[in-house]
Amino acid sequence: MSMHGIVRELQSNEDPLSVDSGMDPSEIKKRSVVIAGHRTSVSLENIFWEQLRDLAADKRRSVNQLVSEIDSKRTGNLSSAIRTFVLTANLAR
Repeated sequence: MSMHGIVRELQSNEDPLSVDSGMDPSEIKKRSVVIAGHRTSVSLENIFWEQLRDLAADKRRSVNQLVSEIDSKRTGNLSSAIRTFVLTANLAR
């Protein structure tokens, strides 16, 4: 069953960003994140969720902390700001 366009509540022990190897990297998933104490949903392709999780781990931050940092510096839409952040970080590696 496809979860496209559906925000799914996660169990507390479930990794919200895990990407199974069999998943399409370009498939868009909508996930909940918490920014400044407020839950919001963000739609990104699986590959961007995976890379965002890896970047957060590299910086020893939670995904929510990293998304909050991205949010505080953005000038446009949050999904685009996250994609730009991930791409820029990966180009700098």
